[in-house]
Amino acid sequence: MANNWQEDELLLTLHLYCRTAFGKLHQTNPEIIKLAQIIGRTPSAVAMKACNFASLDPALAQKGLAGASKADRALWNAFMTNATEIADKAEALYETRVLPTELITPDTEKPLQFPTGPTETTREVKVRRVQRFFRQTVLESYNNRCAISGLAIPELLVASHIIPWAEDESRRADPTNGIALNALYDKAFDRHLISFDEDFRLVLSERIKAQAKDEIVKEYFLKVEGKVLEMPYRFTPNESALKRHRIICC
Repeated sequence: MANNWQEDELLLTLHLYCRTAFGKLHQTNPEIIKLAQIIGRTPSAVAMKACNFASLDPALAQKGLAGASKADRALWNAFMTNATEIADKAEALYETRVLPTELITPDTEKPLQFPTGPTETTREVKVRRVQRFFRQTVLESYNNRCAISGLAIPELLVASHIIPWAEDESRRADPTNGIALNALYDKAFDRHLISFDEDFRLVLSERIKAQAKDEIVKEYFLKVEGKVLEMPYRFTPNESALKRHRIICC
């Protein structure tokens, strides 16, 4: 009888795929070896399953990957439909089965401190799990570089939501709803001062253009107007989400 993959095994492998560079999805990667030991699979099986998920990403489909099972496709489709729910489940499994007891945040490298009330605790834990998943997945997809400036200092990078966090819960963890931007451009994008056109070229709002004589505005905005967004190697930005953002901006 075939040793079918269980849901928790698939979730943990999807989680690993989302936070691992495509070039490191191989059986000698220590993270893959570690996960394989935890779930009782071989490293080659885990690496192959991660590549199955890669084959389902349109941005990577041209690489000739194949082999995704019905269960792989079902989980991927669920992820694309409600990324927040899948991210929360995957992060919860990662915390309990992969991470050591003391949880570490990606930004501060300090233990997470959760609130004490049961209802509030549940809500806050889910929010932090989803935020962590989204940040790690988006930044890795952009090779930890700002998609406008190319800045590669993680502490100064933000996984920016295209459709804001508060507007669509199901897309809070959707990596196609994210762009890696440095702190300045993230703030401008969040405030709809900048956006991207149909060809992913940077466009400026009239509010920015009204400050055209300001030297700082010239340096950091006017000089990059029309610059094409540096695309991620996976999880390409959703065009309908960008169109929605652009309408508000411009």
